[in-house]
Amino acid sequence: MLIHPPCVVSLVWRVEDAQGNIIDELTDPVEFFVGGDDLFAKVEQALIGQERGFATRLQLEPEHAFGEYDPTLVFFEERSLLLEPIEVGMQFDGPPPGAVTQGLPPDMIYTVTEVYPQHVVLDGNHPLAGMTLRLEFTVQDVREASDAEIEAGSVGEPAFSVLSGARADSGLD
Repeated sequence: MLIHPPCVVSLVWRVEDAQGNIIDELTDPVEFFVGGDDLFAKVEQALIGQERGFATRLQLEPEHAFGEYDPTLVFFEERSLLLEPIEVGMQFDGPPPGAVTQGLPPDMIYTVTEVYPQHVVLDGNHPLAGMTLRLEFTVQDVREASDAEIEAGSVGEPAFSVLSGARADSGLD
């Protein structure tokens, strides 16, 4: 079956940064909806017209992946608002309860990037924002999309959110 919207593809991949450091390697296939919200546009473009077994390598600049890093999405928040232990890498879906910092968008996932005695740094950027990614993937299977998948425009989680557990800042959610 040729890949065309709407359909579902099962992919395995390897993702590296621009220096060749492995960010993620998916060896068990994961399904993605073609023609909806699951895939980056450049990945979907590479898939259209291909079939099972297709393999390629793409370089995704930040604007084609998780977006440019936005320093306005970095906030200082009172450490006392967060439950201990507070560690770098912790994530919050939306601002922490009781946040006093003005301008914290409610629909973001915030990552603790620094911990100080009185404050923590919360970063609303996707952990891969600003990074050029090298993506190597192989199509393991292709199938027709179900009516429910077509209606939802997705088979579930947005593409590559599995890389970090965070939502992409590039229109994938």
